[in-house]
Amino acid sequence: MAKSKTVFFCQNCGASSPKWIGNCPSCKQWNTYVEEVVEKTSTQSVPAWVDNQEEKTKKSSPKLITSLQSGPEQRIETTDAELNRVLGGGVVFGSLVLIGGEPGIGKSTLMLQVALQSDQKVLYVSGEESETQLKMRADRIGIRNEACYILSATEIQEIFKQVKKLKPGFLIVDSVQTLFSRSIESTPGSISQIRECTGQLLRFAKETNTPVFLIGHITKDGQIAGPKVLEHMVDTVLQFEGDRHHVYRILRAVKNRFGSASEMGIYEMAGEGLREVSNPSEVLISNRDQLLSGISITAAVEGVRPLMIETQALVSTAVYGTPQRNSNGYDLRRLNMLLAVLEKRCGFKLGAQDVFVNIAGGLKLDDPGTDLGIASAILSSYENIPLPTLTAFVGEIGLSGEVRASRRMDQRIDEAEKLGFEEIIVSANSVKGNSAKSIKVIGVKNIMEVATYLFG
Repeated sequence: MAKSKTVFFCQNCGASSPKWIGNCPSCKQWNTYVEEVVEKTSTQSVPAWVDNQEEKTKKSSPKLITSLQSGPEQRIETTDAELNRVLGGGVVFGSLVLIGGEPGIGKSTLMLQVALQSDQKVLYVSGEESETQLKMRADRIGIRNEACYILSATEIQEIFKQVKKLKPGFLIVDSVQTLFSRSIESTPGSISQIRECTGQLLRFAKETNTPVFLIGHITKDGQIAGPKVLEHMVDTVLQFEGDRHHVYRILRAVKNRFGSASEMGIYEMAGEGLREVSNPSEVLISNRDQLLSGISITAAVEGVRPLMIETQALVSTAVYGTPQRNSNGYDLRRLNMLLAVLEKRCGFKLGAQDVFVNIAGGLKLDDPGTDLGIASAILSSYENIPLPTLTAFVGEIGLSGEVRASRRMDQRIDEAEKLGFEEIIVSANSVKGNSAKSIKVIGVKNIMEVATYLFG
């Protein structure tokens, strides 16, 4: 009997080595190499999804770029408007889309809804749930589709045999870590199996022009399980985020070859599945019965979409000696910078205070234009004076305390005006061209002017 060939793979980047090494020379990570059996059997020369009589030898040859035809990508618009927005206008023919997220966040529910709502023939392949379990979930969602087929299988060759018979318009695989190929003698979920199966699915998508959705697991660090080359192979990487204790879920585009990589879609988890949130600004702003200090409304931009978001801050005396700095949904290092600017430029003694910042709705903000809203909420809590409920804040704060203009200011102001805000405080450089709006646009040059305007 021939001896099995084993190779050591890096679990972080997928680099290989004939022997175990402690430090990966590719990604510089320690203790990431694991041993896998990679003995490969003879593979078929003809792909499993191609009929023998249809096989044609294709030879590649270089072509002048000026002789190639250009045009917009052909897209399939799904009934899910949020998914269409994140993908850049719909699903591109022949694209390979990878969706990752924490366990129980709703990845399978989202993809099953897409399959049930599609007007095309869809094959949903599940390697984790039985056909009965998927039927129970479909009954709970309550959408019936006569063109949705369910297949409970994990062997990639068997999946392609069924694809060859069915010829679906969509292929959904849940999940890529459960697939295995007979040509690789390693266990499902290993580096070599994930790379081999994804490579075959990529070839299938490009040769047949069929969109393929892959659901992927994530590690404890929040990264998609498997080699990093997995994210390089696919066309689009979507991240499904959210707290299981909250009802809202966020779908972000981490990588997108056919659209913007900064788009975001918002869903609400309900008993019958995921519901699209078409106007998230109204949902993310709570209706308060009484005025409370430490709460401000800021206009953020995710991709090309403006969102009115409630920011909350709490400033209190440090009881345990060392002041605490805690942030939920906002960069902690940027919060420390804002506190230093408020103390240095405005004279507020925040060095001996505990400061806690929270973004309502479980969102995570990385837009610099929300700095002014965060700073205003901190000052409101410090002075214990509520801010006007119909006042919004937009602006980036520099180290010298100046308020800088933010991108897409017109869209932010229009969103605040649409939701009934009476005034919005922005950088003085952003007032030009916005004076004709019904909302009052107040321009400030630095954070001290904001503190004087709000608290006198």
